[in-house]
Amino acid sequence: MAKKGNTIGSWAFLIGVVLAVILGALGELTALVITILVILGIVIGLLNISDEEVQPFLMAGAVLVIVASLGNDVMSSVKILSNILNAVLALFVPATMIVALKSVFALAKG
Repeated sequence: MAKKGNTIGSWAFLIGVVLAVILGALGELTALVITILVILGIVIGLLNISDEEVQPFLMAGAVLVIVASLGNDVMSSVKILSNILNAVLALFVPATMIVALKSVFALAKG
């Protein structure tokens, strides 16, 4: 997923996913936790996706965001699952937006 030598983006992705699942399951979705997940998502979007990975990431990211959002509506009665899905959204919405913006700017330059 990451370019060779880019360990910051790889670690941000791994830490973000683990934090999203664990803190979502624990129900600890404070403003600080959401902010940390958003920042990690931005780091993932900026550092972790190479040019060859843009299209697959955007497809997977869009599907993940849509399914997590719709799943959150359906799973609202199961608080743990709802929290996990909200945490995943906090991580992947900014990452997907950053990669999409980078892709649009690349298209505009080309």
